[in-house]
Amino acid sequence: MSHRDTTKSNRGFKNNMQSLPIICSLCNWNGILINYQEHLVQSHPNTKCNHCDEECNSFNHLNQHKAFHCSKISIECQLKNFGCHQQIPRFELKAHYQSKQHQDSMLEVIKQLKLQLSDAQATSTPMDTDVSRTTTMTDDGNFVANQLEQLQETLNMLANGTTTLNEEIQHLDTEFLEHQNKLQGLVENSSNVKLAVEEEQLLDEAIMQNLEILNQNLLSLREKIDDKQCTSYDGSFTWKIKGFREKMADAQSEKQTSIYSPPFYSSPTGYKMRVRLYLNGDGNARRTHMSLFFVLMRGQHDQILKFPFNYKVTFCMYDQTPQRRHIIDSFRPDMRSSSFQRPRSDMNIASGIPRFYPLVKILEEGNPYVQDDTIFIKVMVDFGDLPKTVLPFALSLNPGLPTDVQQYFIRQTLEKKAEIQTSKEHSTTDT
Repeated sequence: MSHRDTTKSNRGFKNNMQSLPIICSLCNWNGILINYQEHLVQSHPNTKCNHCDEECNSFNHLNQHKAFHCSKISIECQLKNFGCHQQIPRFELKAHYQSKQHQDSMLEVIKQLKLQLSDAQATSTPMDTDVSRTTTMTDDGNFVANQLEQLQETLNMLANGTTTLNEEIQHLDTEFLEHQNKLQGLVENSSNVKLAVEEEQLLDEAIMQNLEILNQNLLSLREKIDDKQCTSYDGSFTWKIKGFREKMADAQSEKQTSIYSPPFYSSPTGYKMRVRLYLNGDGNARRTHMSLFFVLMRGQHDQILKFPFNYKVTFCMYDQTPQRRHIIDSFRPDMRSSSFQRPRSDMNIASGIPRFYPLVKILEEGNPYVQDDTIFIKVMVDFGDLPKTVLPFALSLNPGLPTDVQQYFIRQTLEKKAEIQTSKEHSTTDT
């Protein structure tokens, strides 16, 4: 054959090859070989495994990878013909062998093999010298041999599965012991933690109790300091009450119905007293009037003081505008009342003027007694029996003046009033 003929033959062979039918191993495409490369470029531009994303250097390598190595590809169980039809990812195959479904399929295989062996033994038992029977027996022997070979393969597979199961059981036993030890340690730690938490809770409770006691002591100390700073020793006290609206709201909602003034004294060794104010009223005056009461307190010098307490008490609510129209009211103690006997507890029962001032007026916007959300109330114990006519003058004096100066002006006023009264009496006598 000449070189030209050989070349023509190769070309013809190549053309025949290009027209061969082919099925794509990567999808369901089918066509002829000449179009396969174009299909690969368009539909399969890379050789990455679509199950585990591993890159392969060729399609053959990719096919081998999928057939034998890809851990995420789903494969059929070897016992699919015996009822185990599940598709399993390759990396879960060992776990599948331990599943109930696979174990049931293994039992089915063993049952069928036992039946086949029984049938084979029954077929090979009769002996006949006939040539045709001999041929049949030979064929049956081959069949039995084939069955035995299949049985051996199945038994090997079952043995491998059993070995795997035993290994897994040993592994699980080891893990169980480890977890049991860890659990025991956790139980012991839990008991210790529980005990520590209980001890910490007891400690927290003790701290909270001590903190509450300290807060009470601090509050008491603060009250004592405030009382010392505001203490008066002349039988009078001017009480500045800030936050009037909030205190009135607390009284109306009964959150705090009354408030106390700091204590004051009649003298350094005298009576200890304070004022109690019900902003929303008390008793029959509730919701209609402010109630103002005098409270006699237990003092350090009560043993040498005179009881019952029988001195007139005067209250004054200051008009904070230049008009100075103060609200003044007085009462004289009932000497039979326990409120004015020598105190046997920290404070006696409050007593005074329930209807001191109407709520309608004190709650009016812009009233002269509430300025900058503050009111001023003065209490004065009258140890000199001042005439009622002199009280407005005494309470109109500048509170900033020293007590002795105020008393001097009051004496002057009393003397003038006495002179006027004497002059009137003389005029009447001469007539």
